[in-house]
Amino acid sequence: MHASAGFFSPVDLVRFLPEIILTVVGTFLMVLDPILHKRSSHAFGHLSLLALIAAMGGSIYAYTEPGKSFNDMLVVDGFATFFRVLVIGVGIFTVLLSYRFLEREDAETSEYHALLLFSVAGQCMMAASNDLIMIFIGLEISSISSYVLAGYLRDDKRSSESALKYFLLGSFATAFFLYGVALIYGSTGSVNLSEVRRIITGPDVPSPVFIGLAAALMFVGLGFKVSAAPFQMWAPDVYQGAPTPVAAFLSAGPKAAAFAIFLRIFTTAFEPMSIAWQPVVFGGAAVLSMTIGNFAALLQSNVKRMLAYSSIAHAGYLMVALTARDNGTPAAMFYLVAYAFMNIGAFAVVAHLSGKGERYQTLDDFAGLAQKQPLTAAMLTIFMLSLIGVPLTGGFFGKFYIFKAAIESKMVWLSVFGLLNSAVGAFYYLRVLVMMYMHEPSKASSEVEPLPWGLGTALVLPAIATLFLGIFPSWVLDFARSATLLK
Repeated sequence: MHASAGFFSPVDLVRFLPEIILTVVGTFLMVLDPILHKRSSHAFGHLSLLALIAAMGGSIYAYTEPGKSFNDMLVVDGFATFFRVLVIGVGIFTVLLSYRFLEREDAETSEYHALLLFSVAGQCMMAASNDLIMIFIGLEISSISSYVLAGYLRDDKRSSESALKYFLLGSFATAFFLYGVALIYGSTGSVNLSEVRRIITGPDVPSPVFIGLAAALMFVGLGFKVSAAPFQMWAPDVYQGAPTPVAAFLSAGPKAAAFAIFLRIFTTAFEPMSIAWQPVVFGGAAVLSMTIGNFAALLQSNVKRMLAYSSIAHAGYLMVALTARDNGTPAAMFYLVAYAFMNIGAFAVVAHLSGKGERYQTLDDFAGLAQKQPLTAAMLTIFMLSLIGVPLTGGFFGKFYIFKAAIESKMVWLSVFGLLNSAVGAFYYLRVLVMMYMHEPSKASSEVEPLPWGLGTALVLPAIATLFLGIFPSWVLDFARSATLLK
């Protein structure tokens, strides 16, 4: 009785504050919709934005009360706070991106923003979970909302196809993850990550075959979620078909949360036994992801599809960090922040240029953008240079720390593969800049509207953040290091 009596202590509720705020406001938006009778109202966006800012404040406030809650199922530490703030930040930028988009497409706004809040709530739960069942619940809350968002434009066949593919393959991946959880519970009698680690390192070690199989199944499930090869086949079609703000969200938020689980599971529960197979499995996935992503992106003429393949390549760079045992985790955390800013910024420009019905998304449509909207072109230049990894951008230090961690872990071959792939990536990113600055304006860039305030904010702030991370990287990296030490 004692455990249940203390189950809902006020401190526990403080530690769960971001998820409570997002879920309550998300539900409120759905209740408010029939009352307001407004199809395309900015009011829902404003409420969504306020909820996300309040949730970010709640995350920071919860960090003043670190510790475990709800019978050790949730843990609030530096690591959880880092990823909570990151995914909520991605949510804020997605809302800013969505104002003009929803208005232009004449789409319902209340359900859109409610789904966005639910998805972010699931990602926050994933980041703070210390229990495999809680991770699964967070994963499903995030995923189901994302499936609906991907197919949000119901009259668009591409959007419907995108949602269906995402749903089928996502469900398939979730089943793999759940089978892994079942095997862990069967082998150790626990789904708590700290307890699983204690049992694996204890005197009565369960069958290594079952533990290894469970780790492999979870790797497959999470590999799908982060679009790492050879489980990346859904990403290009889903990103291309989904509404552009949703594609921006999927490329940064759920991916960061899934990598948080990757790091939490494989550096907590499975760390004692992963030394033997981690270089082979994670290293192999890193090489495959970088190579497939970059070489496939070279062939794309659709910019959204190119960014989708690029996200597979970046999942490969992050896999390098997971393979590197020394300083790999803080390097991955830094890279995820830099990647979120530069990718959301790049998708923001695509959303701005696309026009009604998302018609203008090819490389040729970007021709001459620098003549018509020099500020927009300058912002996209910053994001593309950061994605390449040019100095004075966040992307440079992101790759630098990852490859440095690999070299320190005696995996020079992985760093060499990464550097060669970065050179390949530079070609298709620079192609966009050549189109913007060295060609006559296309029909799309001639017709492009002035930047609305929401989209402008979602461009300028990530650009400033990208440059800030490239000049003062230690601010984020030091917190990432201290967050991993706290664990």
